[in-house]
Amino acid sequence: MGRQAEAAIRLFVADTNSGGGVETGGRQYELALECFDDCSRRDRAAEIYRSLCFDKRADLMFGPYSSGLTRVAEPIAEEAQMVLVNHGGADDDPSSRPRRLTVGVLTPADEYMTAMVRLLTTLKFWRKRVAVISSRSPFSRAVADGIERACAERRVRRRGVRIRLKFTGAFDPERTPEMLGRALRRNRINVLLSAGSYSHDVAIMRMAVAPHFNIPVLGCVAAGVAQFCDDLGGDADGIVGPSQWEDSVEVSPEIGPSPAEFVRRIRTVYRGSVDYPAAQIYAAGLVTAAALRSADSVDQERLRRAFSDLRTTTFFGDFAIDPISGRQIGHRMVLVQWHGGRKVIIAPEGAGDSGALELPSGWRLILGSLQWIRLKRRNEESDEQDASDEEG
Repeated sequence: MGRQAEAAIRLFVADTNSGGGVETGGRQYELALECFDDCSRRDRAAEIYRSLCFDKRADLMFGPYSSGLTRVAEPIAEEAQMVLVNHGGADDDPSSRPRRLTVGVLTPADEYMTAMVRLLTTLKFWRKRVAVISSRSPFSRAVADGIERACAERRVRRRGVRIRLKFTGAFDPERTPEMLGRALRRNRINVLLSAGSYSHDVAIMRMAVAPHFNIPVLGCVAAGVAQFCDDLGGDADGIVGPSQWEDSVEVSPEIGPSPAEFVRRIRTVYRGSVDYPAAQIYAAGLVTAAALRSADSVDQERLRRAFSDLRTTTFFGDFAIDPISGRQIGHRMVLVQWHGGRKVIIAPEGAGDSGALELPSGWRLILGSLQWIRLKRRNEESDEQDASDEEG
C-alpha cells in the first residue's frame, strides 16, 4: 500500500511540475518531494513528522498510510500548527482527538460497510443473521461501529437484519476457527462481515468459506484490493468488499485526469496492481494544489480555510470536508464483489461496469457465494467417489 502511494505521489509531482508547477503569491513554484519510510512503526512515524514540522518545516505535508500511524502524526501537526493532508487513515473520528488542521480525503471508516448493510435489506430471505468479526485496532472498531449503527436503523431492522454475533480479537489459527465455528453454527449465521487488518480479513475469509459453514453472504474490508483475489484464488468468488475507488466508476472530474488517464499514467511508473491507495494520494495532491492556488499562500491557516471552502470533483470522486473537523463528507464508497477473478461493482448500481451480471444488486450479492457452495459440494462428492473407486 505504501509503495503504491509513493509511486502515485511521485507521479503527481512530476505531472504538476511538467505543467508549470503551482502559482501562489503571484509566482510559479515547482514542487519538491521528499518521501520517508516509517517502516509501519509508530516511533519512526513520530520521528519523521517531528522533523517535518519543527526541523525541515515543510510547506505541504501528507500523512502516512494507515489509521494507526495517522493518529501518531496528527497531534504533532496540531502542535506545530501545520495542515496534515490525510490520504491514508480512514479512522478519523474527530471526537477521539483534536484534529483542527487535518484534512480528510477518504470516506471515514465508520461508513465503509454501511452500504453493505443496506444492501442486505434487498435480499429476499427474511432473517438476515449477521456476524461482525473485528480486530482490536481503532480502524476496525470504527468499521464495526458503523455496521452496528446501520443495523440499528429502523428501515434495516424492519427488513429482518439483526446482528446475532460479535467477536473482537486476534485470529489464532489453532483456536479461533473452532471457537467461532461453534458460535456461527449455533446462531445460524447467514451473513458474516469482517473488519480488521488485511491479514486478519484474509484469515477470517479462509475460515468462513469452508463448506460446512454454508454462509451465503461474506464481506470484508480486504476484498476491496486486488491482492485479495491473488491470495484467496477461487475462494474469493462471491466475497464483497468496500472500495474507496475503482477505475471503472464513471466520473467527470473538474480537476485532474480522468480515471482511465490516471491508470494509464500510473502504470508507466508502477508495475504492481493499482488500487485505491494510489488513487487517493494522487487525488489528495490535486485538491491540495487547488487549495494552495485558492489560498494564494502557504500560510497554514489560510490553506486550511481554502480546503474548507473547496468543493470539487477529481477522478477519485467528490471532495468536500466538514469545516470544523476536516472530516470528508463529499466522497462515497463503492461495493465490489469478486466474480471469476475480477471485481464487479454492485453498489451503487450503475456506477460502473457490471460485467455480464444483469441482476438487481441484492441478488448479485449472494450469487457468487451460492455458486461457490454448489461447486464445493460437487467437488467434494467427486473426491469421495474417486476415493471409493480407488478403494474398490
